[in-house]
Amino acid sequence: MMAETRSPSNQGRGGNSRGRGREQSRDDGDDLLDKLVHINRVAKVVKGGRRFSFGALVVAGDGRGRVGFGTGKAREVPEAIRKATDQAKKEMIQIPLREGRTLHHDVKGRYGAGKVVLRSAPPGTGIIAGGPMRAVFETMGVQDVVAKSIGSSNPHNMVKATFVALRNCASPRSVASRRGKKVADIVSRRAGTAEAAAKE
Repeated sequence: MMAETRSPSNQGRGGNSRGRGREQSRDDGDDLLDKLVHINRVAKVVKGGRRFSFGALVVAGDGRGRVGFGTGKAREVPEAIRKATDQAKKEMIQIPLREGRTLHHDVKGRYGAGKVVLRSAPPGTGIIAGGPMRAVFETMGVQDVVAKSIGSSNPHNMVKATFVALRNCASPRSVASRRGKKVADIVSRRAGTAEAAAKE
C-alpha cells in the first residue's frame, strides 16, 4: 500500500501535514520491504515567506529477522524518504526469532520518554501493536507479538525504544554458548518455569 503524499506546495497552505499514521511499503529489487512511518514538516520563516523542509522516518526489513530504521531531511518529500530508506538499509540488525514468527521472550525497551513492552505470543495471535511498532514488526517478519507503548507517543522515540528492546532479545543458543551450557538445558528450564507459573 503506497502512502498518499501531497506536494510541498499544497502542504504549505494548511491541513494536517505531520503525516501521522501514513505508511508506505514497497518491495525493491534487493528483496527488502520498507515502510514510511512518519513525515514531519518544518517551516523556516525567511524574507519573502516561509521555506518548508520535510523529515521522514522509515523502517526497512527483509521479513526474516533483519530490520533497521532511518531518518532523512530534505526540501522535498520524496528525497527525504529516499535518504531515510537508504539509512535504514545500511543500519539493519539481525533479531533472533522463535520458529520464525515471534520473539523468544518478553522484553522491555526505553529511549528518552518512550517506553515499550514486547511479549512473545502463541500462533494465531497476529501483530497486536500500534502505529510505529507495527511497521517494525511487519518489516521484520514477526507474525505473532503483543506490544504496548506506555510512554511517549512520539514516533521517533517509540521506534528507537522498540529497537532498544529488540537488541536485548537473545536466543537460547546464544544464552547457552555464553553460559557454557547446552541448548536443551536452557529450553527445558524455560519450559519448566512456564509450567510452574501456569499451576500457580
